[in-house]
Amino acid sequence: MAEHRFISNTEISVPGNVLEIILKYYKEDTLAHKYYFTHCLKVAELAMKVASHNAHLSLDTNFIISGAMLHDIGIIKTYAPEIGCFGTFPYIAHTYLGREILEKEGLFELALVCERHVGTGLSKEDIVNSGFPLPIRDMIPLTTEEKLICYADKFYSKSDKHLTIPRSPEKIRKKILKYGEEKLQQFEIFVNLFGIDYIYS
Repeated sequence: MAEHRFISNTEISVPGNVLEIILKYYKEDTLAHKYYFTHCLKVAELAMKVASHNAHLSLDTNFIISGAMLHDIGIIKTYAPEIGCFGTFPYIAHTYLGREILEKEGLFELALVCERHVGTGLSKEDIVNSGFPLPIRDMIPLTTEEKLICYADKFYSKSDKHLTIPRSPEKIRKKILKYGEEKLQQFEIFVNLFGIDYIYS
């Protein structure tokens, strides 16, 4: 059983092995660590708020915290200099790159969160039709925990504006609609499943 550690300024208790993996790829006092850790912590906090609001779903909160803290682990291998990442892959590749990292760490179920959290999920058809540089396979959240992490991630970005302040529902819907009406409909399914208004209270 991994030791849980409380992080200052939050009530989130993160498994020690999760923090160790983050520090293995994101050294403290770097720009990449600042953006990665802040974003993932906000997603984890919101995911737990959503889970608490939906106690009737009997969610695995340990999985949710770990998945939220590790969902973007692959961005360090992408080229996103504005957030301190100087890898060689396009940003969207952080999905399968994150899966590969966590599989090497022996976290096979959490690895799937990395691959399935982008947008409201990517189908094989999405990948082919959009020409994304990704393996051609379905990358769609399946479990309720995966869907919750995917949902919580939509409220925050790694831009300074929404690093710690959640996007409004209108902004989220506008962004998702760029990828098609079907994606917006999937977001509304998440809204109906988890709720939304309480998120801003």
